[in-house]
Amino acid sequence: MSDREPTPELGPFSDSGAAATPWSTARRELQRARLFWLSTVRPEGRPHVTPLPAVWTGGALYFATGDQERKARNLQGNHHCVMTTGTNVLDGLDITIEGPSETVRDPAERSTAADAYESKYGDLLTSPEGTWHGLGDTIRSGKVLLYRIDPAVGFAFGKGETYSQTRYRFQH
Repeated sequence: MSDREPTPELGPFSDSGAAATPWSTARRELQRARLFWLSTVRPEGRPHVTPLPAVWTGGALYFATGDQERKARNLQGNHHCVMTTGTNVLDGLDITIEGPSETVRDPAERSTAADAYESKYGDLLTSPEGTWHGLGDTIRSGKVLLYRIDPAVGFAFGKGETYSQTRYRFQH
C-alpha cells in the first residue's frame, strides 16, 4: 500500500480566514505522534476507547494487540474503527482517521510494520528495560495480532489563534 494523496476540504466549523491543513502536515503528525486512541464498538453497541502506540507507514495506520483484548474482540464483530491523536490543550493539531481495520497476516507487511515500530519507539521496544521490549519480534513472529487501518476519511482539527476543520477523503 502506498500513501494516497487525499484532497483537503475546509470544513464548515472553521474560523473565517482559516485554511485547510495540507495532507503533508497531517501525515507528518501521524508519523511523529507517540500515542493514539483507538475507538471500537462492543457487540451490544457501546463504544470502547483505548490508548496505544501505533505507526503510520505505507499509507495506513498499524497497531498491535492481544487476541483476547477488548479491542480485538470488538473488531471481530465490527471491523470499522477510528484512530485519533493530538493534544489535550486548545493549541496544536488533532488528527482523526476513520476506516476499516484488517488483520495483517503477510510476513513481509508484518516485518515492515515491526521495523516502523522499532524506528519510531526505539528503546521502548529494543531495550530490555523498555516498556514494550520485544514487540517488534512479537509482531514479526505473528504472536500478536497486527491490524492495518486503511483510511476512508480523515480530519485535522487546527487549534490556536485560528480554528480549522479539514476533511480528507481517500480514494480506494
